[in-house]
This record gives sequence, C-alpha cells and structure tokens, in this order.
Amino acid sequence: MFVVDDDASFNTSLERLLRASGYPVACFQSAADFLARRPPGAPGCVVVDLHMPGMDGLSLQQALAQSADPLPIVFLTGHGDIPTSVTAMRHGAEDFLTKTAPSDQLLAAIANALARDARERLERSRQRERQARFSRLTAREREVLAHVLTGRLNKQIAADLGVDERSVKRHRTSLMAKLGVGSVAALVQLAVEAGIVARDPPAGQG
Repeated sequence: MFVVDDDASFNTSLERLLRASGYPVACFQSAADFLARRPPGAPGCVVVDLHMPGMDGLSLQQALAQSADPLPIVFLTGHGDIPTSVTAMRHGAEDFLTKTAPSDQLLAAIANALARDARERLERSRQRERQARFSRLTAREREVLAHVLTGRLNKQIAADLGVDERSVKRHRTSLMAKLGVGSVAALVQLAVEAGIVARDPPAGQG
C-alpha cells in the first residue's frame, strides 16, 4: 500500500488509519520520489493526491499505466472537479474521492483496488507463462505455426515452405506438444491469449 501526497501531516493521519485497518503502508511526498523508490514488483495500490508540485496525480497515473508493473490508483484530493475525475476514471482509476470522504468509503475503494491488483497480477503471470511456451518453439516450428494460424492445410504449408508434408506434420505435432494443446481451436485460443495474434483467425484442418 502506497500513499503519495505532498502534505506530510495528511500522510501521517492517513497512514495511521490504514495501519489501524491492517494495511502495511509506505508514504511519499512526491510522485517522483515514489517512482524512484518504489520496491520492484511490490503488490498493492496507490492512494494519491491530485495536485502536487512537480509530477501531479494524473501524470503519475499515466507513468504507472505505461510501466511493466502497473498498480491501481485511488485518487484522494482536496481540490477535485468533475472533468478531472472523469479523466482519471477513463484512464483506469479505481476511484476518485475527496479528502472529506468517509473513511469507510476510502477503505472500500482501497479493498477494491487491492483485489483488482491481485487479479491483474495473476493475469500478467499467466500471460508470461503463455508467451514462454511460444518462446520454446524452433524457428521452423514458428513458421509452421504462422501458417496453421491462418488456416492452411498441411499440404499447403508444405508447398509454401518448400518441404514435404511429413515434415510439416512432424513440426506441427512437436509445436502443439510444446504448447500443450490438442487441437487447432485450442492452439488459436492460446495464441490469442498470448497476444501472438490479435484476434481469432480462421482455423483450418490438417
């Protein structure tokens, strides 16, 4: 759990509330300091002020979204407005609250943000595992894979690659075993989930 606010006294009071609610807390008085000192890979969420000297809350939100290890953000500000809150929410903020919001409302937003962080970390872990499977393919297996994903038949792939059909079948069997799939449909689904293809391509038979 991270708190980013240039108001030291507010940081202290918020830290007390969060620790009393069972959360470990680290406070920072600037967005730049948080980004520089944030523990790599640490789970959690960020409770951040909107208006701060230097990098403001929206800029911090953008920086986190572009990082390899993003965190959900809950905005907690004394100077909010509707257009800014709309911008923050459109860019993925978990919630946008004023500093006068009831503590139970803040705690609920934090609980939601932490649950979201756990879900997204699990999905990123699964995504890395999927991509790791594809990285184990040989160059030839990747060539065959590309043709299979476009719905090409074994004999068509053989003609395209200038090899015999038996070789295509062997590479196709090998790549599907490495990827842990038993059908073209499952192969296509895995490729979509791993980001190998942007959408479901037509699946053929071979």
